Amino acid sequence: MKTTPEKTQHIFWMLILIVSAFFFSCGSDEDADESVFYYNESVGISSLDPAFSRDLEVMWATNQLFDGLVELDSGMNVIPCVARSWEISSDGLTYTFHLRNDVWFHSSPLFADSSGRKVVASDFVYTFNRLLDPKIASPATWIFSSLNRNISGGFEAKDDSTLTIHLTEPFQPFLGMLSMQYCNVVPHEVVDHYGAEFRNHPIGCGPFQFAFWYENVALVFHRNNKYWQRDAEGQSLPYLKAVKIDFVKDMSVEFQGLLQGRYDFMSGIHASFKDELIDAQGNLSNVYSNQLYFQKTPFIKTDYLGIMMDPEMEVNHNSPLMDVRVRQAISCAIDRKNMVKHLRNNTVFAAENGFVPPVLNPQGKDSLYYSYDPKRAGALLNEAGYPGGKGIPEMVISTVSDYTDLIEYIQHQLGKVGIQVKVNVLQGPALREQSAKGQLAVFRKSWLADYADAENFLAVFYSANFCPIGPNYTHYHNEKFDELYRSAKTESNDSIRYAAYCSMNDILMKDAPVIPLYYDQVSHFIRKEVSGFQTNPVNMLDLRTVKKQKRMADGAP
Repeated sequence: MKTTPEKTQHIFWMLILIVSAFFFSCGSDEDADESVFYYNESVGISSLDPAFSRDLEVMWATNQLFDGLVELDSGMNVIPCVARSWEISSDGLTYTFHLRNDVWFHSSPLFADSSGRKVVASDFVYTFNRLLDPKIASPATWIFSSLNRNISGGFEAKDDSTLTIHLTEPFQPFLGMLSMQYCNVVPHEVVDHYGAEFRNHPIGCGPFQFAFWYENVALVFHRNNKYWQRDAEGQSLPYLKAVKIDFVKDMSVEFQGLLQGRYDFMSGIHASFKDELIDAQGNLSNVYSNQLYFQKTPFIKTDYLGIMMDPEMEVNHNSPLMDVRVRQAISCAIDRKNMVKHLRNNTVFAAENGFVPPVLNPQGKDSLYYSYDPKRAGALLNEAGYPGGKGIPEMVISTVSDYTDLIEYIQHQLGKVGIQVKVNVLQGPALREQSAKGQLAVFRKSWLADYADAENFLAVFYSANFCPIGPNYTHYHNEKFDELYRSAKTESNDSIRYAAYCSMNDILMKDAPVIPLYYDQVSHFIRKEVSGFQTNPVNMLDLRTVKKQKRMADGAP
């Protein structure tokens, strides 16, 4: 029988998986439990190249393999990573970073010394220029939109341990932006050799190094024994010997795998097992308290209804939604607290404080805009000339299937004040395309911040960011808002900048081009035998300090 190349490749990967299974199962049960961290990624991973780490699942994987100049701690403060220190010039235009001298790329035969190579400043120059290369087409080019190319090309390696970045205008959130996975350093020898195939031949300087990837089946990382970071007692990190990621699409299988100990943690709460896993107060059900612990923290993510504000768009011809009082009435008519209680088991937070989540909002929970108030909603509709909703055509709200319950709830709520709603369920790509083209009058979306600064949320409504060029899907335009946004971008005084953010949030809520629904929560379910697992508001998976105990027969450590 003739063997096809496809069959040969399949046999090859199956042999690797068998060898891998032997590797993870050989030795004592205690060794296996203590050395390997297992988790499932149901949506898959598209790349291991940090230049394309747009999606959370890619960020999680690349965070194990790569490091950048800086990183965020659990309080979202910028702290050193490969850069041990830095200075920012008084005019905010020049950033000078001083690199550690003990950071090494993982082993590769492409290096002069196959055991690895020291990371130097010129590696960051190469990495950042690569992000700007149109041939690469990385979605990260916007990070360096204020780069001053007239000074040393924008990036300058003074020597092996000194890197300078030049900007055309000050931008206070810039340092935090460098903590994103896009900016993780890569070696030119390996990237130039593999080209686009660097996505599945990654070499970084992170706590783990790439072992193998059988796409849509399994991905394995091994401990980087030359990793630079140590714990408070001087012990080398990471503690784990390996990480293994599965790609099972069925969330119920993942859930069962967590309960049976095949996986060490699970992120998020799927509707199919929400009521079983979480009680009405948003806490872990007592049934699972002996097996799991539940870590949660506010997430820098807001779910909302967006309203197309451009009167030139066909969907807005003679639309009552162009009247701010109608938009405000819609916001007053939605009982968000009841919504998050019954539809999300209080695992998210009612969005009554504006578009910016309280965790990033300088005003925090002091800014209260639209609590549930059907009487006020009715009064606003009367004032707008639509008493009891009469004269308002059926409003179409577009969403994807995962959020149908949410929009049906809103449909019921708005029906109480006389506004009839039709739920339009689209596939994800169709929703993204049609909302970007201004073809949807009202749509449900979410905004997950790229970096931990309120500016990233407010940029969604800056008029220069109209879709498809930027993230302004509503085509909202307010001159005062734009003026404040431009001034805040270049303001180095935090007090003045935060005051501008608060004013922008006020303007946005008064004009109501967007109706915030809830602020999301990071929800992690972790096996009891796991310790040192850290949950943070940016939902970044950090396994450097994770340890595991031996799992006993009854499932308890």
